[in-house]
Amino acid sequence: MRHLIARNASYLSQSVGERPGRAEGETLALEVLPLADACRFLEREAEALLAPRRLGSKGRPLWLSGASAEIRREPLGVILVVAPSNYPLFLPGVQIVQALVAGNAILIKPAPGCVEPMRVLLGLLEDAGLPSGLCVLLDETVEAGREAIAAGIDKLVLTGSAETGRRVLADLAPHLTPAVMELSGNDAVFVLPGADLDLTAKALAYGLRLNGGATCIAPRRVFADRGCALELERRLTPLALSLPPVAVPERIRTQVASLLGEAEDAGCRLIGPRFRADEPRMSPVIVADAVPELGLLREDIFAPVLSLVPVAGEADALDAAAQCPYALGASIFGPEPMARSLAGRVRAGSVIVNDLIVPTADPRLPFGGQGISGFGTTRGAEGLLEMTVLKTITLRSGRFRPHYDSVTPDDTAMMLDYIAAAHGDGARWPAVKRLVMGLMERGRGMRQG
Repeated sequence: MRHLIARNASYLSQSVGERPGRAEGETLALEVLPLADACRFLEREAEALLAPRRLGSKGRPLWLSGASAEIRREPLGVILVVAPSNYPLFLPGVQIVQALVAGNAILIKPAPGCVEPMRVLLGLLEDAGLPSGLCVLLDETVEAGREAIAAGIDKLVLTGSAETGRRVLADLAPHLTPAVMELSGNDAVFVLPGADLDLTAKALAYGLRLNGGATCIAPRRVFADRGCALELERRLTPLALSLPPVAVPERIRTQVASLLGEAEDAGCRLIGPRFRADEPRMSPVIVADAVPELGLLREDIFAPVLSLVPVAGEADALDAAAQCPYALGASIFGPEPMARSLAGRVRAGSVIVNDLIVPTADPRLPFGGQGISGFGTTRGAEGLLEMTVLKTITLRSGRFRPHYDSVTPDDTAMMLDYIAAAHGDGARWPAVKRLVMGLMERGRGMRQG
């Protein structure tokens, strides 16, 4: 499959169409290349990951003597992939390929206006040998997804907003259909003392620009130590002001106008061209002297807006970050030992040190959120296993089946001795002796009977 992707890379890129703030070369880098990398990962790893796992006698309880077990990963059946509009090829593409490799049939519900990349991908899958009918492209309407759910599916994988996730889960609830919810983010960036501020400023400007600000793990909340916050603002400002305006949907412009108004009323400084909700294009906006209580730091925003929050230290930064219900991704800029220590305390599904966004496309890495950023996993080994259901098979050999015997008055003492022998401390060996003697006595009684 990846060879077909490589041969048709330009065709795939063109199928995505023009995206706000994105050139064709970036579409190749953001959508086509990581999809091909994900296919290569599956070529190398899927067989071993999906292989049955046999359990030997090590760790098996004594009372299960003669039992052997196997754990299998089996296909779920029919999986509905509900695709997003911001990365309409890469994100659903990896989910589709993983689901197919795991042995499932697929229904694809593309985002509005994003049918073409899914149609092209499906054509390449058929060219690669996928049997007809195993992957079906639905239309882009909400009704198409709801009809598929009502008809019966075995799992749903959604990439979308938290609001959409709630609505879809309500549709799934009557059927108890499991789901993976890859939902919105309002990602935090922590800037520590000693951070490379030029690198940090370039990274933040990149995050503002990338895909017109419509990336779920774009930097939104920057918690900078007070000792470097003003200097970071000074270095970031010219980079942000040099970025061109991008098209932003009317609904999001209305949301941003309200949130920026709230920030101004709270005394924040807005850096950048004056934002007008009635204009279709928007230049990046930096909100300086922000506080964590603002809506800008608590809602998902698909626009080039970034808030700078001065903090008194790591504890203050973590407390401020925790006020946001989203926990999809986070980045930390600073000396590696300090950053590594902080990474373990940050609430997020993915934490990157001294970079942002791009490393999450590593095909080996799982991706998923916490809080209202969703649950379940896509991509990586864990994303492949999400497309399967577990089955255990246990084989019992020999004739040892003590649980079939009738209950006797001696059973309580024997079970207490067994528990003490298997899991006790100082009283273990006397319990072993009593247990052996009791079993021998029971055996003699059975022979005499």
